[in-house]
Amino acid sequence: MCYTVIVPTAYKHKNTSVSLLRYHFVFVPKRRRKILVGPLAERLDILLREKTAKLGWEIIALEIMPDHVHLFISVDPDVAPNQVAHRLKGYTSHVLRREFPQLIRLPALWTRSYFVSTAGMVSSKTIEQYIAAQKTRD
Repeated sequence: MCYTVIVPTAYKHKNTSVSLLRYHFVFVPKRRRKILVGPLAERLDILLREKTAKLGWEIIALEIMPDHVHLFISVDPDVAPNQVAHRLKGYTSHVLRREFPQLIRLPALWTRSYFVSTAGMVSSKTIEQYIAAQKTRD
């Protein structure tokens, strides 16, 4: 007798492709200000989760530090990393600056730059552990 075991995978299945694209992003507020705390950090978390869900992307790990954000995300193959950064930073900046008046004094919420890396050089588990360990750092 032959049994087939179906194991759910992290692969994204589309009409013409199967993919596994995971990016580790780091976003930094303008001038590396330590503003991502309290209600602002909580709202940023909610906004990132809402926007990624709306776009069909999956957040694997997310850590919001006072002066930067670590985001480990799985996206579709037709989305370039610069599009991910542009969409998430643009959307969160627009909403947060509208909801938190103190942010209007800043010339911009986010710097134009960002860090991005694929999970190809190290395992996804290593990146998840690294992001989770950020809260324990000084």
